[in-house]
Amino acid sequence: MTRARIATAWLGGCSGCHMSFLDMDEWLFELAEVADVVYSPIADVKEFPQDVDVTFVEGALANEDNLREALHIRENSRLVVAFGDCAVSGNVTAMRNPLGDPIEIVKAVYVDAPDRDGQIPEKEGIVPPLLPRVLPVHKAIRVDAFLPGCPPPADRIQAALEALLEGALPPNRGEAIRWG
Repeated sequence: MTRARIATAWLGGCSGCHMSFLDMDEWLFELAEVADVVYSPIADVKEFPQDVDVTFVEGALANEDNLREALHIRENSRLVVAFGDCAVSGNVTAMRNPLGDPIEIVKAVYVDAPDRDGQIPEKEGIVPPLLPRVLPVHKAIRVDAFLPGCPPPADRIQAALEALLEGALPPNRGEAIRWG
């Protein structure tokens, strides 16, 4: 039997969903018996692999790096789960949206507010450009399931993983599943 290949990713969010993932405690040993976590900030793997069965994506899309990562995840994952309220709806990460153009906000904070030598942090490869608006994951890529919560509780994450491992989401089906 082929072992399931599971990934988790952390975009624009607080990592609370990953902390809740770790709160599954000893069930993580049972998960390790049937699946491999092939990418995660928890596992500290640097490159997102190909042929991932299911990826749990935490966080919203706040900058160009987040968007690029989400597109890469979708391309290399059979199933994608929006993991937590930031991924599902934008939540706290999207609180900047009503403030308008993020470039004007950054300018006010980094150029106008300092006493001297203010500058916008924009070194290529270090500070990714902000997107005009923070987006929930499904606004940029196809999402197969939604797991809301801030963060989702460990028992709901476990139930979602168990359902996925039992084949609850057939490939190329229509509507996304929502847990919770």
